[in-house]
Amino acid sequence: MIAFILSVAFLLTGCAQVAKGISSASINDDGELILTYTDGSKENLGIVMGQDGTDGQDGKDGADGAAGNGGSVTLAGTDSNISLATAKALRSAVSIHCNFTATVKNPWGGYYPGFGGGGGAKQEYSSAGSGVLYKVDKELGNAFIITNYHVVYDSSSDTENGISEEITVYLYGSETEAQGIPAVYVGGSLYYDIAVLYIEDSDLIRTSLAAGVTVADSDQVCPGDTAIAVGNPEDMGISASVGIVSVDSEYITMTAADERTSVSFRVMRIDTAVNSGNSGGGLFNHKGELMGIVNAKVSDTSVENIGYAIPSAVAVSVAENILEHCFGTEAETVQRGILGITVSVSDSLAAYEEETGRITIEETVSVYEVDPQGIAYGVLQAGDVLRNVTVGETLKEITRQHHVIDLMLDVRAGDTVTFTLLRDGEELTVQIAVAAEDLISY
Repeated sequence: MIAFILSVAFLLTGCAQVAKGISSASINDDGELILTYTDGSKENLGIVMGQDGTDGQDGKDGADGAAGNGGSVTLAGTDSNISLATAKALRSAVSIHCNFTATVKNPWGGYYPGFGGGGGAKQEYSSAGSGVLYKVDKELGNAFIITNYHVVYDSSSDTENGISEEITVYLYGSETEAQGIPAVYVGGSLYYDIAVLYIEDSDLIRTSLAAGVTVADSDQVCPGDTAIAVGNPEDMGISASVGIVSVDSEYITMTAADERTSVSFRVMRIDTAVNSGNSGGGLFNHKGELMGIVNAKVSDTSVENIGYAIPSAVAVSVAENILEHCFGTEAETVQRGILGITVSVSDSLAAYEEETGRITIEETVSVYEVDPQGIAYGVLQAGDVLRNVTVGETLKEITRQHHVIDLMLDVRAGDTVTFTLLRDGEELTVQIAVAAEDLISY
């Protein structure tokens, strides 16, 4: 069965500690990330920052112009760039702790009398998950964090929206209880399983190695690509695991965080080891760039290492949508454009790229149905083959069905959506105006 990687740990104390914790992290003169542990030992994670130089070695910018963060980087003890990519990913990784209060019902569905002022017994509990630093303002000490909706939401919570009343974030290398950073909920989507948190005026953000992620184009991901998951599995502290992408894009249906709504997510399938607590953490490529947000795994004793991550194209579009509609407002949900069309794949094939040696899938995407009540009625027709779509300044060639679906997250009131299409063998360009009433909460 496919199930959420639920991050509820029912912790009774603060942030759980591992036997050997990290006391500090620093970058030396050679640009190497050095971790110092509580037992006094040190670990060199390799070069994370290039330095100006003349020798062209050890990740320094040389006379030949080799970039400090490029392919000429050498790492102690490894001939790959996995260590470098992981070190970069760790700078944007956070663990998240959420505290909840729930009114406990008795087995008959009622409340226990005489507790909590007659309203039922109160139970306090907490959960642990992961997140990534999306945007960081080092000068102000501010940061936006992307995580899973189900990390900060619990259906039993007494809060009106089910969101934790107390969210604490921990940076990599600063995972002690005293170094927790308070965060507030900006907004999220049950249907996309993405939420955005906000940290304001944090000295740790100012002085730490924390950095916002570099986002990769998940539409360029192919099976076999490196997949590094960085998160807080089993609330044992931020750690990394590595595997490959098994499927670059597919849909899975499962029960959402409210434990009653059936939702369909577009995900990447990975064989990277993920566990409870990895939820909301980043999935990174061989360059340490964010490919996705880990959100689920197959839970079955006969299945091993089938995990899922929401592609960065979806996660970032949801996050930007939340920031525009929710940050500084009373709104808490995504506003998605609805054209009133259903698209389908009329043809699909695997294509081999000679230059890269990679295999990709190319689909012919057509309009299957147009809703007579939708804004696309009279503009698009069933059978139209969609070639590309433009929203604002973004032009997207349509080679996969999800390209059309995902781009609706980027539609704003007042935008014009422009399609180039084939109709009865003739190429046409059509436009659809989007008003505020054409956006729905999602």
